Amino acid sequence: MKTQLKQTAREIRRQTGLNQQQFWSRIGVTQSGGSRYESGRNIPRPVQTLVSVVHVHGIELEKINRHNARVLRALLAGDIDIQPLLAQVKAAEAAGERAE
Repeated sequence: MKTQLKQTAREIRRQTGLNQQQFWSRIGVTQSGGSRYESGRNIPRPVQTLVSVVHVHGIELEKINRHNARVLRALLAGDIDIQPLLAQVKAAEAAGERAE
């Protein structure tokens, strides 16, 4: 499974516009731990995976379950591109909000 980040965690965080506390807490890492990763400490593979899932692909951890884990693994392996699907979901949500 591909979990190596193409960008550094710091670059990803800056692109999201989040501070360290906001960015790292979404994946269960303390601000100080995240700071150490951003300063050059090796990021363990599971943490790399969480950064990718949450901050690169925009998937909320609460939405991951045993029923969709296979799809997530395929996404992380580069076998599927979820961006067009996410765009459709956002468009549908926006249309639903306008209809209310």
